[in-house]
Amino acid sequence: MNFSSKLLENAVNEVSQLPGIGKRTALRLVLHLLKQPKTQTHQLSNALINLVDEIKLCEKCHNISDVKVCEICANPSRNEEIICVVEDVRDVMAIENTAQFKGLYHVLGGKISPIEGIGPQNLTIDSLIAKVKEGAIKEIIFALSSTIEGDTTNFYIFKQLESLNIKTSTIARGIAVGDELEYADEITLGRSIVNRIPFETSL
Repeated sequence: MNFSSKLLENAVNEVSQLPGIGKRTALRLVLHLLKQPKTQTHQLSNALINLVDEIKLCEKCHNISDVKVCEICANPSRNEEIICVVEDVRDVMAIENTAQFKGLYHVLGGKISPIEGIGPQNLTIDSLIAKVKEGAIKEIIFALSSTIEGDTTNFYIFKQLESLNIKTSTIARGIAVGDELEYADEITLGRSIVNRIPFETSL
């Protein structure tokens, strides 16, 4: 792809690094931005700069937040005795959209995947175990996707919790095997949370 401008080429190269964006799509997006008023593009740039400079992880659940403790963890109406374990913020958003879950979350930041070099030490599993050991939590819900990596992660955490005498459950299989939570429709996902089953029976 030949560029008449080095500035244009650099912008296209940066945009094309986004997931699912090839060089042609990146070029189309960059040319679109050039046609917009400068103030609009500056607002986009500032929003991205503020995002990477100021975003935080909730010190309690590791969800993305603007403050030290996210709005969900800070909400006194949430049931602090139930923790739903998810992979990332997209899963929190998907479950919240169902309006069927009133407990709290724990965001792992990924799934165990030896092929990708991700082990238990790369996730927030230790802080989850520490949270359970404090004694206030009565149930852990595993809400990872039904993939090999998701099942491996669920089982690893289950074995870590086995001696702590805590109820463990998993979302019902209204979610198809291999599906990611963020792509499930709200009704199916909501029913899967409400009709969760003991984790032991899913093994």
